[in-house]
Amino acid sequence: MNATELEISQTGYIGSGEQSYASGLTPEVMTKIYQEQINLVVLQRMLATDVSDYCQMLVESKPGLNFRSVLTPEKAVASLRSSLPDLQNQSAFIDDIVLLLEMYSCLFELDEVGVRLQVLDRAMCPRFHTDKLGCRLVSTFLGPGTEWLHNCDVNRSKLGPGNMGLSDDESGLFSSAVCIQQVNPGDIVLLKGDGWYGNDGLGAVHRSPAVFGGEKRIVVTMDFA
Repeated sequence: MNATELEISQTGYIGSGEQSYASGLTPEVMTKIYQEQINLVVLQRMLATDVSDYCQMLVESKPGLNFRSVLTPEKAVASLRSSLPDLQNQSAFIDDIVLLLEMYSCLFELDEVGVRLQVLDRAMCPRFHTDKLGCRLVSTFLGPGTEWLHNCDVNRSKLGPGNMGLSDDESGLFSSAVCIQQVNPGDIVLLKGDGWYGNDGLGAVHRSPAVFGGEKRIVVTMDFA
């Protein structure tokens, strides 16, 4: 057992000696997910106006959208075009999703990618948690972005059953609400999971944000197929 694992077993916290996340404005930052101590990467970006405009029309035209498919970059355009409403700026929206798909498949050398595109009116995963998989891409096209916690701010012994039935705010998972981080709409987030080689028990801790008063979110996720 190394020093970091020992500290987790004793206190539930990962030490703050090493930064566990990376963020940047260029796609090169995504490669930092391969660094052992990094379990969350944020590529900061703003959505183009035509993409945002399509998203506004999409939630009105197809509020129950739940698209799931295993795609290749070559087949993605046709599949998405047949599944999404034919509204102004549809091509711009599809092109942006395909860009994410190309980046994700290139980064991890994948022939196929599991893609999910949803319109949401509630928090899909309202509790802080880790994913039991390799590495998930998440990007919010409309509405509030994903919330997450620095490793040094989270007591992992309070995840899941360890919360003893208490809410995230009450369980001791984190010391105060100021610890909660949140990405912006348009940002591309890589969340290293417990299924990443050598990362069991060290996955990025995150949750879906609360959605209020008829608010809608559009979220795309990508996983290893």
